[in-house]
Amino acid sequence: MSGTRSHSRKAPATEDGRWPIWKLALLFYPFAMAAVAINLFMLGLIGVALGWQAIDPVRSVLWAIPLGVPAAWLAGRWVRGLMDEAE
Repeated sequence: MSGTRSHSRKAPATEDGRWPIWKLALLFYPFAMAAVAINLFMLGLIGVALGWQAIDPVRSVLWAIPLGVPAAWLAGRWVRGLMDEAE
């Protein structure tokens, strides 16, 4: 016995060691939600120039909570594709 041990961490709980899309989406959700909120607020500012009612920041954040889910899922799919391409 050489007395050495591997201290490497185990791979995630998938059969091939890849991150699943749902975990990536969960990781990216806060960033995707914030991006959606900023874009909704900016859309509201553009809407004022067109004569529409303004979207206040609180309302844009409230709308971004559910709309951030598909945005996070798409970001997870995109990153998963980049990770697959890098391998």
